[in-house]
Amino acid sequence: MAVTYFEAVGRRKTSSARVRLYPGTGSIMVNEREMSVYFPRQNDTLIITRPLQMTEMQDAYNVSIHVEGGGLTGQAGAIAQGIARALCVADENLRSVLKKNGFLARDARAKERKKYGLKRARKAPQYTKR
Repeated sequence: MAVTYFEAVGRRKTSSARVRLYPGTGSIMVNEREMSVYFPRQNDTLIITRPLQMTEMQDAYNVSIHVEGGGLTGQAGAIAQGIARALCVADENLRSVLKKNGFLARDARAKERKKYGLKRARKAPQYTKR
């Protein structure tokens, strides 16, 4: 018997998350660990579960996530986008709710590179007149 699931990819900063939604009871596993173990900060767990709460699907699917790259907050953002995209694959009627709340848009903000002659991306050395 083939297991049916809905798969999508989410990205944020340098993080990339592959999300699979299985019909189930609402458990969320991140890199084969419980979400509360992988993300100890409550803010990150709120970011992740937000698309499921907006569509009232938190008890309809078990979520399996493989995430890599970046830090925990970037990973949480990537997972949220992946969950939203997977929900759209599962049910096209949820797309308008997710799009209106901004879950389907890729957040393109990333760290700007350091330029030569500067201390950071934009901070210049202090100017001395004499």
